[in-house]
This record gives sequence, C-alpha cells and structure tokens, in this order.
Amino acid sequence: MKILRIVVVDEQTVVREGLVSILSYLSDIRISGVAKDAAEAVNVCRQDKPDVVLLDPITSEGDGFEIIHKVLEVSPSSKVLVLTSVSDAEKVTKAIKAGAIGYLLKNSDWDTHLLAIRTVSTGQSFFDPSFTSSVITQLSQDKKPADSEMQSDTLTDREKQTLALIAKGLKNAEIAEKMVVHERTIAKYVGSILAKLHMDNRTQAALYAINNGLDKYEEE
Repeated sequence: MKILRIVVVDEQTVVREGLVSILSYLSDIRISGVAKDAAEAVNVCRQDKPDVVLLDPITSEGDGFEIIHKVLEVSPSSKVLVLTSVSDAEKVTKAIKAGAIGYLLKNSDWDTHLLAIRTVSTGQSFFDPSFTSSVITQLSQDKKPADSEMQSDTLTDREKQTLALIAKGLKNAEIAEKMVVHERTIAKYVGSILAKLHMDNRTQAALYAINNGLDKYEEE
C-alpha cells in the first residue's frame, strides 16, 4: 500500500490541527508538513516534496492563488487540492489556472474529503460536480472573443481518445502505452488539444471533456 505524503496549508490553527488529527488516523496517509502561509508552505514543500498539498488560498487578507504557483515551482510533482469555504466559479477558475487539480468545500463530508485526496494523488482532477458547468462557462468567458468557441469537432479521433484518457487522470506515458504510440506523439496531441480548445492546461481540458461527455470517447 502506497503511503500518501500530505502537506496541510491553512491560516487557521483550528483547521490545520483538525485536518492533521483526522488524517493522521488513516493508514495510507502521512502528514509530512503543515504551514500557515505561503512562505511556510514553500519551505515545507521544497523539503518534503509531498504527494498532495491540501491548501486554502483564500485568506483573511484576500485571494492568495499565487501560493499554488509557488508550491508547484519548488515541488512540480505535487498535486494541489484546494480546500476552502468559498463556492464561487471565478475562484475555482483561478485555482485551475494556477495549477490546482482539485477544488473541494470544507463542509463536504469526510468520505468526500478522502476520495478527493486519493483521487488527486493519482493525477486525476476532482471537483464538486456542481462546479463543472459553471467553471467551463467562466473559462470560456475569460477568453478573447476570437477564442471563445471551444469546438471539439476540430479534434481528430486520436486527439479525442487522448482527451478522454486525460480526463481519466492518465499521464502521457500511460496514455502512450494504451494507444501504442511514442510518448512524444502524445505530447504533440496534448499540445494540439489545448491549442484547439483554447485552454491553458490539462485540468481545464479534463473538465471540458467531462462536461461535454468526451471522457467516454472511444476510437472506433
């Protein structure tokens, strides 16, 4: 059984201690560090290289989504799961653009918390289903008028197959194995998918696929 190394980042002591207390009881999770702000989070993640960073970027001083960038700069392999009290499509969109692959509300039940942590640890996105449609709309509105149309019909069959596997959380090497092609070919497919859909990263593409039923696509 793989042990997931988790870093908890939250400005509120009671929240940090509560998360650590509950998660520490689980046999497949180890708390490798805690932090109350961006500076501490960066130091901890630089040293520990955790599997998952569980953080709230929305603080008493305002939005702090740059913390996600900073954490991923020092620990690129870490997966960021935002855990916050704010259910706003604009905030979810900011988190995605910053590099988070999950967004969960603090008032979700603990089974959902654990499912989210374990899901993002595999590289697969996890968002409350109620966010998906509104986030895609927000992402579309953020684009320039000329880029506002996200047309999946411009994708080739192989690109659609690649997109479906991205939505399932597979990495390029795993997709290449399934599609029996070189990993460099998949990298080209991914680049083409993002360009055609006018998206910035794989998480946005995965959400788009899920929202439009393309995660079920199988090449004929």
